[in-house]
Amino acid sequence: MRRANRNGWILLLLVICGIVIGGFLGELLGKYIPILKFGYNLGVSPHTYDLRVIKLTLGLTFSINIFTIVGIIIAILFFRNM
Repeated sequence: MRRANRNGWILLLLVICGIVIGGFLGELLGKYIPILKFGYNLGVSPHTYDLRVIKLTLGLTFSINIFTIVGIIIAILFFRNM
């Protein structure tokens, strides 16, 4: 029997794990099967703010490959079957 009040934080944690594991597998297996390494980069280039007392650099980049998407799908399916 499924629980009616599943937590969204658990889903977020599972999706992040799926992204990390999928990205790692994509990079690892991409050495042997080059099509698996094909991906797309999303993000914002780093920008530095110099406030004379402190320098702050902000930037965020996501590298998405085929296994990353597979990892997200598996994480969602795992969450639905919990």
